[in-house]
Amino acid sequence: MRKYELMYILKTNMEDEAKEAVVNKVKSIIDAEGKVEKVDVWGNKKLAYEIKKVKEGYYVLVNFEAAVDVPKEIERNLRITEGVLRYMIVSKEA
Repeated sequence: MRKYELMYILKTNMEDEAKEAVVNKVKSIIDAEGKVEKVDVWGNKKLAYEIKKVKEGYYVLVNFEAAVDVPKEIERNLRITEGVLRYMIVSKEA
C-alpha cells in the first residue's frame, strides 16, 4: 500500500448535494481497497487561470493509502464525472 494525495476542483455552480456526492464517491472508491486518511474541503477559491471559462473552483484535498491500481480507478471516475474541472493524484513516497 502506498500513500497518495489527491486534489480535485469542482465547478462552483454545482448543487451542494452534487458536490457531496462526488466527495463520497471518491471516498468509497478508496475505501474499497485502501484507507482514507484525511479529507480537507477548501471550498470556493479563485483559480490561477480560467478553465473552460470558469474563474472559481471548489477545491477538495484527499490524503489516502491504497493499492497501486486505485489511482487509475479514481482518475477514470473523475474523468467521466460531470462538474470536475481538474484533478491530480501524487504519490507521497519516493
